[in-house]
Order: sequence, then structure tokens, then C-alpha cells
Amino acid sequence: MAETTAPKQPNRRSTKIGQVLPSKMSKTIVVQVIMKKAHPLYRRVVAKAKKFYAHDEEGAARPGDTVEIEETRPMSRLKRWKLKAIIHKAKLVASEVSEPKVS
Repeated sequence: MAETTAPKQPNRRSTKIGQVLPSKMSKTIVVQVIMKKAHPLYRRVVAKAKKFYAHDEEGAARPGDTVEIEETRPMSRLKRWKLKAIIHKAKLVASEVSEPKVS
């Protein structure tokens, strides 16, 4: 008898696109995803923001980057997502702003 293999099913993991927020954790990024949905009664578009903790092994994502995250197995108490791709890199912003001298 020949073995029959079932056709491989497509990846059914959920993905989300959001912006990276500043955090002081290593190998972890905080991604804010803004979801827009129509209000059931008033039919106005309501935006709701939610933060997701995602695993970033190489530390490639920086605050301000737009990234795509993918659902995965639980990696810690809060991390259930991993970085899939960086869609858009943020522009560098000067951290020090020159203040006027008072004399």
C-alpha cells in the first residue's frame, strides 16, 4: 500500500499591522494596533487601540516603525505574537533639542 499524504493547509495564523512603541525590554517589542469598526447603533467609525507584546529575536524593530506581527505559541506571560516583517522604517529624529541660553 502506498502512503497518502494530506495536502498541506494554508497558514491560518492571525496577522496584525501596527506601530512599534518605545520599550526597555530586550527581544520584545510593544506594538500598538489601531482597529476601526462601525458603531452598531450610530454607524460612526470608532477607533480602538490595543497593545500587543511581540517577540523580536534580532532586535530589528525600532520605535516608530510600522510592522506586521503574527500570532504564535505563548512565549511568556504576555507575549503571544512574533515579528513577521518590518513594513516601514521610521525616520530618525534628533533626540537633543537645542534650548535657548539664558544669560
